[in-house]
Order: sequence, then structure tokens, then C-alpha cells
Amino acid sequence: QVHLVESGGGLVQAGGSLRLSCAASGTIFSIGTMGWYRQAPGKQRELVAHITSYAKTTYADSVKGRFTISRDNARNTVSLKMNGLKPEDTGTYYCNAAIATILDRRYLEVWGQGTLVTVSS
Repeated sequence: QVHLVESGGGLVQAGGSLRLSCAASGTIFSIGTMGWYRQAPGKQRELVAHITSYAKTTYADSVKGRFTISRDNARNTVSLKMNGLKPEDTGTYYCNAAIATILDRRYLEVWGQGTLVTVSS
């Protein structure tokens, strides 16, 4: 079994910053692409950013220039630094990763439980 645990959400004023972290644990053989998604109330879950195992990054247009995704392969973690937060960034942020376990070497998609980010105007 593998798990993703997020941390770092909270309440912040518009223009402020937050850093989200996500740690993978369990019988991990390898981790592929890791990413962050978010879901605002009444809306579908959307990609915020993802990073491949070779550190190639992709960002949603709405966060380019404000958010930075990074990963530490030795520690099986991925982080999202969010600057210049806007009220429209409010939502539950979910960590996502493609993980192959020691017993089953296929990459399967794993989700964290989510962490709430609220940006007040």
C-alpha cells in the first residue's frame, strides 16, 4: 500500500503566500509524475501543476508565474509554492502521483486526501 499525505493548507489574504507539501509513503518502488490538482466548490477538479521524474514542469495558465512546483526524489515529496494568491485560488488541493510498488511494478495513480486553501479578499 502507498499513501500520499498533504500539508500546508490554510487561510491567507489575497496577495499572500502558502507552501503545500506532499509526502509519499509505503512500499514504493518508483514514482513517476507528481502533481497538484484543485477543486473549488461546485467546480470540477483541475490540474494546477505537475512535474515529471526528470523535473519537467507543466502549469495551468491561471497559475503561471505565481506557483512553483518542485520535488525531492530522495524523500518522495512534492511541493507547491504559491505566491500572489487570489480569491479564485480557493479550493481543496490534492496531491497526485503515479507510483509503482515493490510487489506490483505497474504505475498506478494515487491521490492524497486533500488540503483546503482559502484566500480571502
